Amino acid sequence: MAQRPAAAPGPAAPGSISPRPAPQVPTAPKRRAGRSGSLTRLLWTLPPIAVLGLVFLYPLYLVVEQSFHPDEGGTSLAPYREVFASEAFREALWTTVWIAVGATVGCLILGFVLALIIAFVPFPGGKAVAKFIDVFLSFPSFLITLALLFIYGTVGMANGVWTDATGAASGPFDFLTTPWGVLLAEITYFTPFVMRPLLAAFSGLDTAQLEAASSLGARPARIIRQVILPEALPALAAGGSLVLVMCLNEFGIVLFTGAKGVTTLPMLVYSEAILESDYPAACVVAVVNIAISVSLFGLYRVVVARTGRGATSTLSKGASRVGA
Repeated sequence: MAQRPAAAPGPAAPGSISPRPAPQVPTAPKRRAGRSGSLTRLLWTLPPIAVLGLVFLYPLYLVVEQSFHPDEGGTSLAPYREVFASEAFREALWTTVWIAVGATVGCLILGFVLALIIAFVPFPGGKAVAKFIDVFLSFPSFLITLALLFIYGTVGMANGVWTDATGAASGPFDFLTTPWGVLLAEITYFTPFVMRPLLAAFSGLDTAQLEAASSLGARPARIIRQVILPEALPALAAGGSLVLVMCLNEFGIVLFTGAKGVTTLPMLVYSEAILESDYPAACVVAVVNIAISVSLFGLYRVVVARTGRGATSTLSKGASRVGA
């Protein structure tokens, strides 16, 4: 009996399981193309990594290495023990921390208030002021310090007006050479670094929520607390963390105010390296300063990530409660 030819496979019946096609093994040309692409990406990646290592990482490595080499020779922890045991280092660390924290708090409060006024209170020249903030960010820190010296210095305008009006030999403003003068200069200079992200956050705020809250009888303070502030939390966290790190490493403001009794960690590095020629001690202080800055930067990333995730839900809850 002659065999019938096999029928062509038709469509699978409903509910039946069709056999899976056999996996295709990549051919040799595709594998070679993948290797070529990986090699190309590697060649493009190596130059920026080499530049980063040469310009940034290698000098940092030299500083860390020098901190373990005392002047007597060898490798030991003696420079760290000497620096940590010195009263000058402990005072500089405390001065750096409290000035940085105080300046950050002042920048957050002043920056939030000024950003609220610029964003939500219409006044002539408001847009020009907002644009000037971007220009202000490019100013060097010593320029602001010199401006404060012209106004509040010993022979500044404020003391000149006082002596002309009262006939006194000297004016009452003599605080720029104290820690409070450094604090005022840092708040003046770093406040725009908080205002810039706040203005960007306020520009994306839905004004319908503000109008709805106001129509429900909410007072401005409650609108700010329950509607605007949740939206501003990521920007406040970002700006505050940036200001804190910059204040910890600020050198020009402390130097130009002439505050002889104010020694921060950057000033101590300058003193040990340039004035005392004690390079191991200077490198130890620099390593401590770097460790604090990197730790705060890591904390900043965590705070911004968590605040950013919770800002949206907090904002919606605040808008729903504000008219209650």
